[in-house]
Amino acid sequence: MNKKVLDIFVIGGGVNGVAIARDAAGRGLNVALAEKGDLASKTSSNSTKLFHGGLRYLEYLNFSLVKEGLKEREILLKNMPHIALPMRFIMPLDQNLRINSKTPVSRFLSIIMPWLRGRRPNWLIRLGLLLYDKLGRASILHSTTAVDLHKSIEGKPLKKCFSKGYEYSDVWVDDSRLVSLMARDATEKGALIMTQNEVIGFERAKDIWLIKTSKGSFKARVLINASGPWSYQLARGFSEEFEFGKLRLVKGSHIVVKKLYEHEKAYFLMGKDGRVMFSIPFQKDYTVLGTTEVIIDEGNENPKCSDAEIEYICKFVTDYFAKPVLPSDVIWSYSGIRPLFENESESNTALSRDYFFDLNEEKGSGPLLNIFGGKLTTHRKLAEKALQKINNYLDIGNDWTEKANLPGGDFNLSERSELIDKLSSDFSFLEKETVNRLFNNYGLDAWNILGKAKSISDLGECFGSDLFSSEVKFLVKYEYARSADDILWRRTKVGLKVAKTASKKLNLYIQQLLS
Repeated sequence: MNKKVLDIFVIGGGVNGVAIARDAAGRGLNVALAEKGDLASKTSSNSTKLFHGGLRYLEYLNFSLVKEGLKEREILLKNMPHIALPMRFIMPLDQNLRINSKTPVSRFLSIIMPWLRGRRPNWLIRLGLLLYDKLGRASILHSTTAVDLHKSIEGKPLKKCFSKGYEYSDVWVDDSRLVSLMARDATEKGALIMTQNEVIGFERAKDIWLIKTSKGSFKARVLINASGPWSYQLARGFSEEFEFGKLRLVKGSHIVVKKLYEHEKAYFLMGKDGRVMFSIPFQKDYTVLGTTEVIIDEGNENPKCSDAEIEYICKFVTDYFAKPVLPSDVIWSYSGIRPLFENESESNTALSRDYFFDLNEEKGSGPLLNIFGGKLTTHRKLAEKALQKINNYLDIGNDWTEKANLPGGDFNLSERSELIDKLSSDFSFLEKETVNRLFNNYGLDAWNILGKAKSISDLGECFGSDLFSSEVKFLVKYEYARSADDILWRRTKVGLKVAKTASKKLNLYIQQLLS
C-alpha cells in the first residue's frame, strides 16, 4: 500500500474527473486519479464537441445553465485557442416546424396564441437568439445576423424551400484533446494520473479512505466519485440507502460522412419532432452529424450507434440538404452515454444538463463526494464547485483556472494564423494539411514534437497518413497514450485516414516505447 495519505483520490478519467484533479493539483493539494481505461475513452470523447450555452435550453427557461455555459464558453476559448475555435452556425427557418410541446414556452404560447397550433414562429427564434447573445455578453464571438439563403454560399447545400435563416456563434472543441491536455497539466502540477487502473474497492477507516485498485492501494482524506454514467451505480454500491433523485442514462450517437459542403460553417437544424441536429465540419474532409437521444437501462461499456439511429440522423438532415444523406455514406460512427437527471417532463430533451453534487459524510469524517451530470462546457466550473464542497476538510486555497492556459495554448486567439504560418515556414518540408493538424492538436508544442527535423525522414517511421514516430513518442511520454486506439482515435483522429492494418504496427511500437 502507498503509505502516503493523499488529500484527494478521484475515480474517473473523463472531463470532470480530470478537471478536478488538475484544479486540485494547481492548488498544491496531493491528488491521485484512477481510470480503468484510457483518458476520455467513454462519454468525454464522444460528444458533439462544442462549448455552448445550449440554445435549445432557453425553451425550458433554464437561463442560469445557459448563462453559465456561455460565460465558460469564452473563458475556455481563451485558455485553449489551439484545440478550440469560434464557429458560426447557420439556422435555416421553416414555418412548419413544431415547438416541443413539453416546454414551458410551448405551453404558454398555446394559451395566448392558439392559432400557432404548436408551430415555432420566426420571431420566437429571433428572440431566443437575441437572448442568447445578451446572456453570453461575448467580446470575442460575433453576434447573430440574418442570412439570405438564396443568395449566400451557406444556402447552396440546402433545399430551395429554405430562403431565410440566422447565423450565430458558438465554439468547437476537440473533446478528447481537452482531457489529455488537462491530464498533462495536472501531472506537471504534481498530480498522479493513472490510466488502465480500475478501482475495485474502497472503505472508510476512521478519518481516511482506503482505496484498492487493480495496480495498488492508496489512502486519501477525500474520495471523489466522477465516474460519469457509472457515478450513480458506484454511489449506490457504497451505500444501500443512497437515493439522490432519478438518473436517466441517455445514449447520444453521431455519424461521420464525407464533407457535405465546402464552407467551414456548421448548421443548427430543427426537426419536426421538436429535436435539433447539428451538421459540423470535421477534420477538414468530413462532416459530423448528430446527435440522437435514446434512453437506455444501464451503462454499456461500449455503446454503439444503431442502424435505427443512423437512419434517423440521415432522414433528419435529408429534410434540409438538397443531396440526400444515406446510411451507406457513413464512414464512422460513435456513441456516448450521458447521465441526465429526470424532471417532470417525459421528453428526453427536457432532462437536465446541469450538474449535481452529493456529499456523503459519516460523522464528519472521510467525505465521499459524488458528482452527477454536467456537460463539456461546464467542466471547469464544476471542478471549482466540487472543491468548494470539501473546503471543510481541506484547505483548498484560491481558484486559479479561469486564466490558465492548457499546454500548448499560451497565445492569443488573434495570433493563431500567424503562428501556423511560422510553423509552416520553420518546417517547410511539411504539407500544409499536416502543419494545420499538428497546430490544431498541439499548438506551441508542435515545435517540440518536430524538434530539429529538416526533412520527413527525420520524423521517424510513418504509421500511415502523416503520423510519424516523433509524434507517437510525444503522446506516449506526455499524454498517457498506451495503445493504437488511444492515438488514432482520441489523441488524434488519424484513424479516419489510415488502414486498419496500421493499428498492429503502431501497437507494437508503443509497447517497445513502454518496455
